[in-house]
Amino acid sequence: MLVDGFGRIATDLRVSLTDRCNLRCAYCMPPEGLDWLPKPELLTDDEVIRLVSLGVERLGITEVRYTGGEPLLRRGLPQIVRRTAALTPRPQISLTTNGIGLDRLAPALAEAGLDRVNVSLDTLDPEVFRRLAHRDRLADVLAGLAAAERAGLSPVKVNAVLMRGVNEHEAIPLLRYCLEHGYQLRFIEQMPLDAQHGWRRENMVTADEIMALLSGTFELTPDDPRARGSAPAETFLVDGGPARVGVIGSVTRPFCGACDRVRLTADGQVRNCLFATEESNLRDAMRAGATDDELAERWSAAVRAKRAGHGIDDPGFLQPARPMSAIGG
Repeated sequence: MLVDGFGRIATDLRVSLTDRCNLRCAYCMPPEGLDWLPKPELLTDDEVIRLVSLGVERLGITEVRYTGGEPLLRRGLPQIVRRTAALTPRPQISLTTNGIGLDRLAPALAEAGLDRVNVSLDTLDPEVFRRLAHRDRLADVLAGLAAAERAGLSPVKVNAVLMRGVNEHEAIPLLRYCLEHGYQLRFIEQMPLDAQHGWRRENMVTADEIMALLSGTFELTPDDPRARGSAPAETFLVDGGPARVGVIGSVTRPFCGACDRVRLTADGQVRNCLFATEESNLRDAMRAGATDDELAERWSAAVRAKRAGHGIDDPGFLQPARPMSAIGG
C-alpha cells in the first residue's frame, strides 16, 4: 500500500493525460494560454496503463480519475478507459472535464467502462462564461452534461468555483439548475493554483460565505458525517433531501488529515499533494528500463514523504510552480 508518514493510505489516483485545455479560465491560466509540454515528454498510452496497472494491482489504488488540462483532448481516451476497466481488481473510473466534446464522447466512454464524470461549470450566463473562460462554449458544456446523464455516467457531478465580484451571485441559480437536472453540485473554494500566481485570499468566496448564500433560499441539513470518509466535499441535504449539495473548503476547511489522493502528471511525475513542491520522476526511470519493483519503490517513497497538510496558511507557503492545468485536478 501507499502509506505516508502520518498513516494515511493513498487509494485514489488522479492521472493527468494532458496539460492542454481548450478553455482559458481566469483562475487557471492567462488568456493567451501556456507553453504546452512537448509530445515526447508526455506519457504514451502504454506508459499510462503500465503505471496505472502498477498502482491498482500492486499498490492498493481503488479509484482512478483521469484529468487534465482537458482529458477529452487525449485522442486515445476511450481505449485508456477500456484498458483500465480490464484491470484486476477493477478500479472505479471517473473523469474530470470541462465538458466540451462530452456530448460526442459520452456514449463511447460509458461503453468503455467509465463510471462517472465531474464537469466544471462556473456560470449559466453566456457573457460571464466568455469573460471567465475567454471562449464562447457554454452551450457545449451544457450539452456535455446532458449527454453524460443520458449515457448513464451518474451521478453526474458539477464543480463550480465562485469568485468575488464575478459569479458569486450565481450560487442559487447554479444549485437550482443542478437540482432540476438531477446533477450533484459541488462548490469549490478558489485555490492558489493559477499560472499567473494572482490568487488573493480576499478575492476567494469562502465555504462559510457559500453556505450563507445558499441558506438564504434553501434549507441545508448536514449529511451524515460518517458517509464522508475521505471525500473532500462536506455534503448537505437540500430542503430535506434526497438531493444534496457539496462544499469543498480546500483553503478554509482543509481535509488533509483524511486525504487519500496521489497524483500522476501527464509527463509521469508523482505528486503526493496538489500543493507539493517536489515530484518523483517515474517516466524517466521507466524509459531507462526500471522494473515494476523499482517503480513501485519510487512511488512508495514519494508518498512516504507527504507532508501533514498543504500549508496554505503557513507563513512560508509557496505556490507550486506548476499550475492546475499541468498538475491535474
